[in-house]
Amino acid sequence: MTPRAAVEAFLGHFAAERAPSPHTLAAYRRDLDKLLEFMEAEGLDSFDRLTPDRMRTMTARLHRPPPRRDGKVREGLEPTSIQRLLSACRTLFRYLTREGRLDHDPAAGVRGPKVRRKLPQVLDADEAKELVETSLGGPLAPRDTAMMELFYSSGLRLSELCGLHWRDLDLDDGQVRVLGKGNKTRILPVGRFAVAALKALAALGAAGPDQPVFKGRNGTTISPRTVQQRLARLSSGQAKRVHPHMLRHTFASHMLESSGDLRSVQELLGHADIATTQIYTHLDFQHLAKVYDAAHPRAKRKP
Repeated sequence: MTPRAAVEAFLGHFAAERAPSPHTLAAYRRDLDKLLEFMEAEGLDSFDRLTPDRMRTMTARLHRPPPRRDGKVREGLEPTSIQRLLSACRTLFRYLTREGRLDHDPAAGVRGPKVRRKLPQVLDADEAKELVETSLGGPLAPRDTAMMELFYSSGLRLSELCGLHWRDLDLDDGQVRVLGKGNKTRILPVGRFAVAALKALAALGAAGPDQPVFKGRNGTTISPRTVQQRLARLSSGQAKRVHPHMLRHTFASHMLESSGDLRSVQELLGHADIATTQIYTHLDFQHLAKVYDAAHPRAKRKP
């Protein structure tokens, strides 16, 4: 089996076993295409010929590619992109080993460049309030208000929000059921402002159980791109550039700031690994540090 055929077999298996989102599957394909391109350039016609040294060569070239023939410097991949590529390769190699097509791990001991982890940007409470209460007017205003309120109330992913149907909502009990990554279902609370906005949207009609909660202009499920565009218009007056995931970050940061309960925030966000949620503890510490600097006599700098 050629390397290309082996990758296609792996992607089919991965899609069936993990039920990843289309974005995740596309990312795996792009990353593994880079591996295949490297193997072709090196004349490697089998994964058996891949070694840790060759994998290190690949990551080094992707991070700092050689200059072009005209001497111009080419942009390399960010460390986070290379770490994701190595993760995809390791998953592929484990699959090939289980299938008896590979007898060693070419990525053993291979480490990507150090990732400088950036803290996610969030809105403060006043900025979040201003955003969810902003209206562009017109017939789409009730839908937009319900979207923003639910985003901030429940910390949904963009794909989760777009995929909601009215059967997923229990507005009397203030709950929403979402299907997250890996086809994992979780039940989330919905705040009273979001409940009121959703009830106002439902009162406009076409709120049957199988109907999408948020619709595009043609009456079908709203697209992620449309949500991004509406949010960009709604937040045009904000000092920060707001995107859908920033509202999820904001939800998580405000929840942790108020409760201090990291495990609960992990459950609400649907993170499989608490290490993913721990980044919000750094945001929480930043908030506490600002309060300390402003309040403690020994922390204040002399003018």
